[in-house]
Amino acid sequence: MSADDKKGKKEIMREKMIERQGEAKVVRKIVMIVAIILLISAAAVIGGGYFYINSALKPVDPDNDKPKKVEIPIGSSVTGIGTVLEENGIIRDARVFKYYVKFKNEAGFMAGEYELKPSMNMKEILDSLKTGKVMEEMAFKITIPEGKQLEQIAGIIAEKTDKKPEDVLKKLNDKAFIESLMAEYPKLLTKEILAQNIKYPLEGYLFPATYPFYKEDPTIEEIVKVMLDKTASVINEYRGDMEQREYTPHKLLTMASLIEEEATAKVDRDQIASVFYNRIDTGMPLQTDPTVLYAHGEHKSRVLYKDLEIDSPYNTYKYPGLTPGPIANAGVSSIEAALVPAETDYLYFLATSTGEVLFSKTLDEHNQKKAQHITNN
Repeated sequence: MSADDKKGKKEIMREKMIERQGEAKVVRKIVMIVAIILLISAAAVIGGGYFYINSALKPVDPDNDKPKKVEIPIGSSVTGIGTVLEENGIIRDARVFKYYVKFKNEAGFMAGEYELKPSMNMKEILDSLKTGKVMEEMAFKITIPEGKQLEQIAGIIAEKTDKKPEDVLKKLNDKAFIESLMAEYPKLLTKEILAQNIKYPLEGYLFPATYPFYKEDPTIEEIVKVMLDKTASVINEYRGDMEQREYTPHKLLTMASLIEEEATAKVDRDQIASVFYNRIDTGMPLQTDPTVLYAHGEHKSRVLYKDLEIDSPYNTYKYPGLTPGPIANAGVSSIEAALVPAETDYLYFLATSTGEVLFSKTLDEHNQKKAQHITNN
């Protein structure tokens, strides 16, 4: 090859290198421009989202004080309430309302026909829905706290309706009545509530809430249906999560009831849930004291060793896995913990006299905490 040919090839290679460098610069510029555009877009989305949500939380029309009649049906979920309020022009966005309510951990909304104004802010609207400032005069209300068992709920209903507790409880366990409810609520009340070992079919199914009544003397059937409407609406909010866990309403309410009965005001329920799930996964019995008391049918401040010997399918010291059914009603916090437990390695927990709950990974660690915090009398 001649010197001129070699020189020509070098020139061609040099030109191609310069060309590639030029292309690389163009690519880098394009990447930089695209990145800047994406950053600007992301900032715009975040900023736009902030302003949209901030706007959605403000009154629809601050100058409009004209009351509007808004009916909140019995058993309405948060989603349902938000939809009604948006359709009536009381709030701007039902979805923002739903997440605001969850973020604020608001609950206890009461059904009825309200007079609400487009000028009301979110707090005023929620206060109205919680205090039951309705157009129609309420005859009375029944408040069912969290963690109550069916016998206790029967007593509360009896007290508010001038009926005998034993008559209310008898109705709540009447087979014909139960079967009629199962036909009316097929997605909520399944054959699981009539299993052989179930103590009370409706145990855990009467949701903790405040229920307003506008008749002086509603029947037990009417009262129970109002409560089941509420339970059904709450459960429907979690159908997607239940499908992922392959949970029926019965299994969900059973696990949630165990969490509810063990929880204190000073503990995250999702951590208690993690202990129960970890024990189930490792084949350990749940060994939770409230199930023993439920088996005995009594309420005591302390479970003794002799109490653990009772032969009952509800005794989680003797029988592994969940109880045959719920042992009490459970609130939203316990239901959510049952569906989304914390990720821990804990296998033990211990409630102290102050209400604090201490978690442990091993039995030795648990026993040390027990010796330190629990006084043997």
